[in-house]
Amino acid sequence: MGPAAVTIATIAEAAGVSVPTVSKVLNGRADVAPATRARVEALIDEHHYRRRRSSPPPRAQMIDLVFHELGSAWDMEIIRGVEKAAREEGVSVVLAECGGAANPRQEWLDSALARRPLGVVLVFSDLDHPQRRQLEARSIPSVVVDPVGEPSHEVPAIGATNWSGGLAATRHLLDLGHRRIAMISGPVRAWCSRARTDGYRAALEDVGITPSPELVRHGDFKVEAGYREGLALLRLPDRPTAVFAGSDLQALGLYRAAAEMGLRIPQDLSVVGYDDLPVTQWIGPPLTTVRQPLAEMADHATRLVLQLARGESPASTRIDLATNLVVRESTAPLGPDKHRSLG
Repeated sequence: MGPAAVTIATIAEAAGVSVPTVSKVLNGRADVAPATRARVEALIDEHHYRRRRSSPPPRAQMIDLVFHELGSAWDMEIIRGVEKAAREEGVSVVLAECGGAANPRQEWLDSALARRPLGVVLVFSDLDHPQRRQLEARSIPSVVVDPVGEPSHEVPAIGATNWSGGLAATRHLLDLGHRRIAMISGPVRAWCSRARTDGYRAALEDVGITPSPELVRHGDFKVEAGYREGLALLRLPDRPTAVFAGSDLQALGLYRAAAEMGLRIPQDLSVVGYDDLPVTQWIGPPLTTVRQPLAEMADHATRLVLQLARGESPASTRIDLATNLVVRESTAPLGPDKHRSLG
């Protein structure tokens, strides 16, 4: 069967469903059983069916902002960037969260399809293929901020130069004379945390140090993980003299772990964070960190999704903004009484 011969009726017959059911799938309607939707979508893909375009109904002048999980200062920086860009573009913002899941819940998708926003900005989460197809069927574009998985050219995304950030943080500590440098990274599955860890490893290998497995820990970018993994590192018989925390929140947890172990920052332990959240300037001592331009990333994502909603063709749909090291008072040269083990 050639692509030109395929109609809704032929798809319906092959799937064993009614023509209206196929039409619902094509239009992203939520009132179709998941198994039925999957069967129809598989046949649509198999036969390369393309529905005829008609004038879409009016769109709500808003965008959906969907978080992996809400509740931290990191999230507030993203919200600030989205709100600023949305206000300047004359649109509203609806907040939602995945509750820690990798993909938004079906309840959110059903409500988004019903209100037809101009677009969707997803933060540290993503849509699965069926969810993306349902939004595309309603001509609702989506953009991801800080993709969880390996970035795909098919998915518009805004990120940052995470590898360079990890490299700069570790080189700073090496330049201060530290050699036994630990890292508290983020989730293993997260693309950004893998890139930061690769930058850390590259900096060590550049000076002939083989990264020690016991010095690389994985958290979830939260304060509690920094505290937990920090304690584990500082209790090692040959503890690190410096730690690169893959997020500022984990660095805050590490501060508490160091205090409980009777260690002073930076005299006994140098610490570098990642993100440059506003709070890092006010803690004691102020945190040396890699600035990730969170508000700018959110701003870019908002303007990109609105460009796509208007049918424009942006110069690029995959943008990585630059990171830079901000040196404050949580790092210091390795003292003469400290060992210089090659780890």
